[in-house]
Amino acid sequence: MEKYLYTALFAPLVSSLFVALFASRPKMLFTGVIASILIAISMVSSFVLLIDVNTHGALHVNMMDWIVAGNLYIPFGFVVDEVSVIMMVTVTLVSTVVHIYSIGYMDHDKSFNRFFSYLSAFVFSMMILVMSDNFVGLFIGWEGVGLCSWLLIGFWYHKHSASWAANEAFIMNRIADLGMLMGIFLIYWNVGSLQYEDVFATLEELDSVLVASIGMFLFIGAMGKSAQFPLHTWLADAMEGPTPVSALIHAATMVTAGVYLVIRCGELYSMIPDVGFAIASLGAFVALFAASMALVNNDLKRIIAYSTLSQLGYMFVAAGLGAYWIALFHLMTHAFFKSLLFLGAGNVMHAMHDELNIKKMGGLYGSMKATAILMSVASVALAGIYPLAGFFSKDKILEVAFNEGAYFLWFALFIGAGLTAFYSFRLVMLVFFGEKEYTKYGLHPHEAQPFVIYALLPLGLLAVIAGWFEHTFEGFTTRLLKSYEIHIAHGTEMILIASTLGIALGGIAFAVYKYRRGGFSKKWEEGFVYRLLSNQYYIPKLYELYIMRPFTLLSQFVWQKIDMKVVDFTVDAIARTIYKTGEKSRKMQSGNLSDMLRWMVVGMVVLLLLALFYRPMA
Repeated sequence: MEKYLYTALFAPLVSSLFVALFASRPKMLFTGVIASILIAISMVSSFVLLIDVNTHGALHVNMMDWIVAGNLYIPFGFVVDEVSVIMMVTVTLVSTVVHIYSIGYMDHDKSFNRFFSYLSAFVFSMMILVMSDNFVGLFIGWEGVGLCSWLLIGFWYHKHSASWAANEAFIMNRIADLGMLMGIFLIYWNVGSLQYEDVFATLEELDSVLVASIGMFLFIGAMGKSAQFPLHTWLADAMEGPTPVSALIHAATMVTAGVYLVIRCGELYSMIPDVGFAIASLGAFVALFAASMALVNNDLKRIIAYSTLSQLGYMFVAAGLGAYWIALFHLMTHAFFKSLLFLGAGNVMHAMHDELNIKKMGGLYGSMKATAILMSVASVALAGIYPLAGFFSKDKILEVAFNEGAYFLWFALFIGAGLTAFYSFRLVMLVFFGEKEYTKYGLHPHEAQPFVIYALLPLGLLAVIAGWFEHTFEGFTTRLLKSYEIHIAHGTEMILIASTLGIALGGIAFAVYKYRRGGFSKKWEEGFVYRLLSNQYYIPKLYELYIMRPFTLLSQFVWQKIDMKVVDFTVDAIARTIYKTGEKSRKMQSGNLSDMLRWMVVGMVVLLLLALFYRPMA
């Protein structure tokens, strides 16, 4: 099975390097086709490994020695177990769809080849992250996806907004990654190894405060990568990148890496339930916080981005409360329907000549039936309506919160479920139904190319049926992860499910009712609550006023007063002194025999004086 492991891992790297050969050349269709084929090969290999793990158990491979320094030994090793193989299948499946979709979406872009090189490099980095059997390998993949994210968000670098958004995402994640590095250093300092097996086997010997510190530091890294409050602002701004990037990186893969980290370190977080509850509490807050911002936003992609942020909160609630397999289950199902929503949004953008304001759309169902149906299916799944995938995974998280007696968390998630259903169908109604607002702007929308629609069908199918495999998924993943028992009376469980389903259906019905009648009044849009939500609670403004501006002023002070007037002055003074000394000394090398004789006499006198007065120390 090793050959399948290496194929799954390195096929994306081969794809990236091959396409990079043509990166500076005009569009070549075959680069997109070959890149898609290689990613599909990685996907097939991942499915083969899934079957093998199910039959024979985990596969461990040490490819070679990597870092050997003193007592530090880190092999270039990989593990394909019940957790990593689920991530591999999810990443490669969504990546394959995104690559095929991108052939049509990026068709007219002059940097077509460069895009596919970056996209495949991202997949390779993500595979390193999920397949590594040690924290250093995970961190290398972690930084790799961060770099590729920066390249892809800022892909249209000629746009100031894209470059700014790329830098924001990169810098904010580097801040969080410092915390993660601290956690890794603490692990090595106290365990002497960074292999998962060695670390988790030694945890019980460590002091509880130390374990809690490691858990908190690692979670700081997860907060950045998964855009948890207060490191959340970069995710919505990252929508400046091409839409396939949003579908792959900012919905299905990279932003879930933080959740994966907590799941992978489940043995550690099980020992520190207080830290786990803090993670769950933050997740519940973010679930409600992000959903509230999606309620009023009019940017097509940002609405879906806030939705992603909200759903990540749900995943952290499950992981924080110890229901690791449920967090992984929602991670997987969410990847399917959220990437479908983003790719459907890409179709709408193309049809509307890159217009993103949903209030300038309306009535697109007549021109884009296939996209409308697929996005509606994804929205139903996101809202958690039976029998689609979101119902099974998201509902389970609410049951976990109730089962733990965390009723406040359950209530926050319960309200979040209603808000999710409302904003999902607010988007559907304003984009596909109602008045054809786009006619006022002279636009003529059209459906995407047939092969693009066909590429989305697997995601549409999985958005419907993925939740049906709940029990199979539980049995498979709990062979490695800690199992989670829900001790709720059957009658109470049915009431909880009915309540959640009821509020979701209520949210959908309210959205359909309001937006068939023209939406909310102008008075509501001029009110304080609307302005608060539409301005993201003014948090970006606060960051600008109290972090960015003071830092800019400090940087200017250091540049002008210290760098130029102290550092530069000192360096220039040394240079001037040396230069002037050289200028004066140049007279010694005149070439005149008389001058040379005089200098020889001076030298002889100096040497005689030294010989006369110099006394060596005893």
